Amino acid sequence: MMDYKACWEYQEELFNSIVQQKIKNRDLPEEKRIPTKNYLLFVEHPHVYTLGKSGDEKNLLVNDSQLQQKNATYYKINRGGDITYHGPGQLVAYPILDLDNFFTDIHKYLRLLEETIIKTLAEYGINSGRSKGETGVWLDETDPLKARKICAFGVRCSRWVTMHGWGFNVNADMSYFNNIIPCGINDKATTSLNVELGKDVDMHEIKEKLKKNFSEIFEAELS
Repeated sequence: MMDYKACWEYQEELFNSIVQQKIKNRDLPEEKRIPTKNYLLFVEHPHVYTLGKSGDEKNLLVNDSQLQQKNATYYKINRGGDITYHGPGQLVAYPILDLDNFFTDIHKYLRLLEETIIKTLAEYGINSGRSKGETGVWLDETDPLKARKICAFGVRCSRWVTMHGWGFNVNADMSYFNNIIPCGINDKATTSLNVELGKDVDMHEIKEKLKKNFSEIFEAELS
């Protein structure tokens, strides 16, 4: 559990360290270049709403005093996407990667992040997929009356270095989603894995499954 702003600052620190190393490497002969590092952070946040740089503030449906009553905070941040919620029981992941170490394709990057969630959900007997034109992982995505999002994504990429990531509803308090129009989509619902399974999920267990699937999909060795 970590305060959102403190974690955001930590992400920025790691992000900037990678970018600075890449800049230094440009002026060095190849044999003297220092390989850049990559990180995968798992965290839960206290109740917080974040609005991406392309988002609409009208999608936050509560005012400052109501936020205080709900013990929640609100930040405008530098990722893509619209508004989302983070809180206890939602497993947030921040991959801070130098995509020059993998592939330089941001659309492929997002699809592989989604695939990590899809494969993990399958291990719990949950079929999931993508909704055309809408980033994220969905259940019953082809049925407009039943479609519901279980994992939202919002990333930033500069000099092919990524930050921000996904918010995966594992044991989330879904009532907090009533205070926003999630991702600016007002005709589809949200859900959490514990709601779908009818029981809470062990967080350590699902982290291990996510790490395994992430490392396989990105062909990365986690240390």
